[in-house]
Amino acid sequence: MAAPKRIRLGDLLVEHKLISETQLTSALEEQKKSGRKLGRVLIENGYVKEDAVLNLLSRQLNVPYVDLSVFQFQPEIVKKIPETAARRYRALALEETPEGLLVGMADPTNIFAFDDLVRVAKGPIKVAVVKEGDLVSAIDRVYQNGAEIQNLATEIGEDLSENVFDLGALNQTVSSSDAPVVRLIEKVFEDAIASGTSDIHIEPDEKVLRIRRRIDGLLQEQVMDEKAIVPALVSRLKLMAGLDISERRLPQDGRFNIKLKQKSVDVRFSTLPTQYGEAVVMRLLDHSGGLLNLSSIGLSPTIFARLEKAIKRPHGLLLVTGPTGSGKTTTLYAALNALNEPQKKIITVEDPVEFRLPRINQVQVNPKIGLDFARVLRSTLRQDPDVILVGEIRDQETAEIALRASITGHLVMSTLHTNDAISTALRLIDMGVEGFLVASAVHAIVAQRLLRKVCDKCITEQQPDAGQQAWLLTAVGEERAADMRFHHGAGCPACGHTGYRGRAAIHEMLDITRELADALRQQDYVAFKQHALAQKQFIPLQESALALAEQRVTSLEEVIRISGWVE
Repeated sequence: MAAPKRIRLGDLLVEHKLISETQLTSALEEQKKSGRKLGRVLIENGYVKEDAVLNLLSRQLNVPYVDLSVFQFQPEIVKKIPETAARRYRALALEETPEGLLVGMADPTNIFAFDDLVRVAKGPIKVAVVKEGDLVSAIDRVYQNGAEIQNLATEIGEDLSENVFDLGALNQTVSSSDAPVVRLIEKVFEDAIASGTSDIHIEPDEKVLRIRRRIDGLLQEQVMDEKAIVPALVSRLKLMAGLDISERRLPQDGRFNIKLKQKSVDVRFSTLPTQYGEAVVMRLLDHSGGLLNLSSIGLSPTIFARLEKAIKRPHGLLLVTGPTGSGKTTTLYAALNALNEPQKKIITVEDPVEFRLPRINQVQVNPKIGLDFARVLRSTLRQDPDVILVGEIRDQETAEIALRASITGHLVMSTLHTNDAISTALRLIDMGVEGFLVASAVHAIVAQRLLRKVCDKCITEQQPDAGQQAWLLTAVGEERAADMRFHHGAGCPACGHTGYRGRAAIHEMLDITRELADALRQQDYVAFKQHALAQKQFIPLQESALALAEQRVTSLEEVIRISGWVE
C-alpha cells in the first residue's frame, strides 16, 4: 500500500463544518504554546468529538476505522511489531490482509512512522485509524509480560544450574541492570500494575512455581516449571523489603516502594515458610491516584449523608466491617480525609500503616517488642486526640479501651471482621465486652463488600439458570423475581475474557437507636435483630447487590457469591 497522504486536519474540519475558523485559530495558538498535536487540542477543548475526527480521517484517507476496545487480538499477529516500535509510533498490528499487515495507528497521516513500520514489519502494511486512548490501553494489555516472565524464569533457572553460590551474597553483589532475577521482578510488577492487580502471590509447589495475581477480587494463575528460581527471587525481594535473607524458617513482614510507569506503588510484603519453600504475598497500594473522598467510594446518597453525619459527631465509636479485601480501610481513610483539618488532632494505630497521611500521627504496631494495639491505644489517649483510628479490634482488651475512649470525648473509628452490621455489636459482646458498654459507645456500624462489575464492552442479557432461579425465588419471592432482568459479560479482550472489569462497593449502615441500645444492655439478641431490621433506612447488603444487578452494573452470579456471606 502507498504511504498515507499528508492532510491539513484543521482545514479539513473547518471545510466539513465540524469546527469554526475561530476555534481553529484558538487551537493553533494553544498548539504553539503546548507542542501537542492539533487534533488532541481540538478534542480536549471540546471543539469536536474524537469519533467525528476519526470518521472524517477514515473517509478522507480511504482507510478503515477500528474500535480497539472490542477488537480480538491475536498474539502471533501483535508480535509482528515489537513493543518498543508500537509505543513509539502509537501503532498495533491487527490482522493479516491480502494487501499486507493491517496496522492501527493513532495518527495515520504520519509518513515517517509509516515508513519505519514497513521496515519493522518486513513487508507491506495497510493502515487503520484508531482512538489514541484505546490504543494505549490495548498496548498495555496485549504486550503483557507473560512470555517474557517465562523466558526470564528459564534464564535464571539455567544460571542457577551452572553456578552454585550463596544466593544471599550473590544477590547483594550482582548488578541490577543485567541480573535476570531483577528483570523478572520488574516484569512481574509491570504486568501487575497494567492489569490492575491488588495482590501478587509467589507460591513454590513440589515441582512448579505459581505466580498468581488477584484481579477484581479473584486470583489468576501462571504456572512455571522453573521452581529452582524461588530462593533467588525471594532473596531479592527480601533485600528490597529490608528483611533478613538468611532467615527462611520464620515468617517475615516488610514493605518497600516502587516507581513504575509514573506510578508510585507501596508494596506490603509477607513471607511464609511452606513445605516446598518460602511463599510470598505482596499487596500493592497505588498512591498515584491520591486519597479517595467519601463522595467517591460508591456510597448511596442516603448512606453518604448518614455517614457524613456520624463522623462529625464529637465522640462515639464508628465500626466498618466486612471480610478481608472488602474495602474497609479505603472507607476509613476516606473518612479521615474528610476530618483532616488543622483544628483536629488525629492519631491512627495500624498494622500495618497502609497510606501515609499529612498532619495525622500514624503509629505502626509491633507485637514483637510489646507494642500491640492495646498498649499503643493507652498511650494515644495521653496525646490529647480528637479522633482515633484503630486499624482493627482483635481482642477484648483493645475493644474495651476503644469503647471507653469513645465515651470519654473521643471519636473512635475501627474495623471488625464480621459478616454484616447486625452481627457486629453481638460480636463485641461475644468478645467479652459488657453489653452496657457496647450500647453506650457504638453509634453506627457500616458493613460493606466489593462486587465485580460487568464489562461494559461485552454486556449481554442473561437468563438465570435453574440454580440461580431457585435462589432468586427464595430471596425475593415469585412475583418480584418474574419482573427482574439480569445481565452478564460474554467475555472480550477488554476484560481478559472474564466478563468483568472493575469493582463496585455496596454498603449497609445500622444506626444504634435507643431501642437497639436497650436490647444490647439487656443482651436480648432477638429483640436487637428485630429492631435493626425494622429501621426504615436499613437496607441489607443483599438488597443493595440486587439493586446493582437490576441496574446492569453487576451480574446475578456476583449477587449470589456475595450473599454467601450475607444470608
